[in-house]
Amino acid sequence: MFVRSIKVRSSSGVTHEYVRIVESLWHDGHVKQKVVANLGRRDVLDTVLPMLNRFLRGEEHDATKLGEQLASSGSVEPLDASTWGPMLVVRHLFEKLGLWKLLDSCRRWPKLMPDEDPHDDWPSRILALIANRLTRPSSEHALAGWLESDYVCDRRGRRYVPCWKRNGRVRVDPQQLQCWYRALDHLSLNKSGIEVALYQRLRDLFHLQPDLVFYDLTSTYFAGQGPSIAKHGYSRDGRPRNVQVVVGVVMVGGWPIAHHVWAGNTRDSATVKEVITDLTSRFDFGRVVFVGDRGMVTEKNVNELTNADGDWGFLVGMTRRQNPEAETLIDRVQENRWIDCAVGVNASEKKPEDRPRTRVQEVTCDRDGVRVFVVDSDERREYETRMREKSMKRTYEGLEKVQRRVAKGRLKQPEKIGAAVERVLQRHHGYRYYAWELKAGQLQIVEHPVNLPREKKYEGKYLIQTDQLDMKAQDAVAHYKELNEVERGFHALKDPIGMRPIWHHVERRVRAHIFVAAIALLLDRMLERALRDARLDLSTTAAWQALQTIRHVRFRVNDEVKTGVTAGSSQAQQILNALKLTETRPPTPPSGQETTT
Repeated sequence: MFVRSIKVRSSSGVTHEYVRIVESLWHDGHVKQKVVANLGRRDVLDTVLPMLNRFLRGEEHDATKLGEQLASSGSVEPLDASTWGPMLVVRHLFEKLGLWKLLDSCRRWPKLMPDEDPHDDWPSRILALIANRLTRPSSEHALAGWLESDYVCDRRGRRYVPCWKRNGRVRVDPQQLQCWYRALDHLSLNKSGIEVALYQRLRDLFHLQPDLVFYDLTSTYFAGQGPSIAKHGYSRDGRPRNVQVVVGVVMVGGWPIAHHVWAGNTRDSATVKEVITDLTSRFDFGRVVFVGDRGMVTEKNVNELTNADGDWGFLVGMTRRQNPEAETLIDRVQENRWIDCAVGVNASEKKPEDRPRTRVQEVTCDRDGVRVFVVDSDERREYETRMREKSMKRTYEGLEKVQRRVAKGRLKQPEKIGAAVERVLQRHHGYRYYAWELKAGQLQIVEHPVNLPREKKYEGKYLIQTDQLDMKAQDAVAHYKELNEVERGFHALKDPIGMRPIWHHVERRVRAHIFVAAIALLLDRMLERALRDARLDLSTTAAWQALQTIRHVRFRVNDEVKTGVTAGSSQAQQILNALKLTETRPPTPPSGQETTT
């Protein structure tokens, strides 16, 4: 960073000089300058900065003393203005969770890191990595650029500074990169104990009474080959050509308490047994109901939940397609037995006649000890109908093209005609909607007499099964919908927190990268809780952006270097008030140790 000035001629003909702090960035093969801070008119700064300095130091002064200071002050040279607000809040939440003490108590692993500095403060590096996830998600290579623009310090107040050293495509000193990688190694290898301790801390802070455990899966892809755990599988990111890992998250009361990482080709249902075994062995749960989506359901998994150690119940979805039992259960629905469910927040804001309904009724299940609820949702029906009509249109257009080729004699052999038709039907699930036959050398397309009516009949309906005999139908629907909280957590992990893509090539660091993102999600939820309790209508994404207006400034006055913290925007001040955070200055570093790498 460096200081630049710009001269602007006013309408009265007077030219003023304005001072800015700028930084150089490499963009599209060119060096560009980005304005970090506008410091104001140069002639005004000579008067304002001494007064600002006394204010930042918290010194009291009267008009006489201020006048004496202004009269005696010499030149003021701004040196640095770094973003500090996000790091300030992350440190506050980090301390509130007791992570300093927790990470300090973790075991070190010298066999994996024989040349590690024993005095390196790896918990402080984890703090920095979490702050990076929440503000400017990047790889450890790109982390160095973030260290230049943000004031990132360890627990003693020593600022992390990047070490630039060209080594092929890597522009960061390898020794500095290894420090960050080793911090990840320590975190990954202590994951089991850290998660349990964090859950216990959450239980104490927010009075958690776990009676429902929510579990769902997502995937995240790699930029490159990745380690052996990176496999091709069903991509929830729309990146089927990239290798991936599958990530499962467990939430209790809206708080993420545990996560698991599997190979990218792992089936959803294959993860349930491991998750239940892990939760039973590590967490002190009482009576708990496992809530999962329909992808988790197999007869074996239901038996696992029923026979698991501890007092476990289940509330899980049922697959609807290619499931004869589901078709039978939906056919048992009686129109006069529907029960209306409570509408959501968005629906309640609409006029009564425009509000989408959600209805439920219990139907008889042939399995002992299992209750089944059929849910009918107007919103789901509208969505599924729209998707079906779009698929039918695309499928029919594809079939018409094949039909024209047959009519013009370009496609004659029956086996080739059948192969072309099947390709079209497979592309948009067309076999659900259309049937075809080859008659007198002509391709005839008709709506499927069985599949299409069944699709229309079941649109908007889904099934929930549980072993809870005292659970009301409306409560079952409400609890099942709470799985959306896990989905919202996945959205935060992937987009604002930036868990994807993954660049690591070592498995334990892949796991550590995801663990850092999971802790970042936990801190993000803590900030969200504080904003909600303070009745601030502000998302956490907007809050992290507003906090960037709080800056750590450093300037020289009469050959003496001074520092301070700016107040930030009004929104930033509201966030600090919501967190009851009054001390905004970073720790004072030891003399002569202002920076570290």
